[in-house]
Amino acid sequence: MSVNKPDTVRYALGERPEGVQAVATDETQPIDYSDIPELDDAWFAAALQAANRPAKRAISLRVDEDVLAFFKAGGGRYQTRMNAVLRAWMVGQRKG
Repeated sequence: MSVNKPDTVRYALGERPEGVQAVATDETQPIDYSDIPELDDAWFAAALQAANRPAKRAISLRVDEDVLAFFKAGGGRYQTRMNAVLRAWMVGQRKG
């Protein structure tokens, strides 16, 4: 379902305001795909694994300053790493 925003301008097919250029479609030059990596079985396995991850939910969580500093010191995506640690603990609890 599309949402119409008041600042969105829509044009009819084939209609183009003055000054707006069309996207070049030069079919005489083949597209170079040489820099695109091959999608092997490992890529598809990882994609399938990613598709099966549970949905995430935003929460507010209070952690000690030093714990937060530790995860942030590891660079970006620190919340993802914190989630991985919690998941590992959860899986360990289920097995035990």
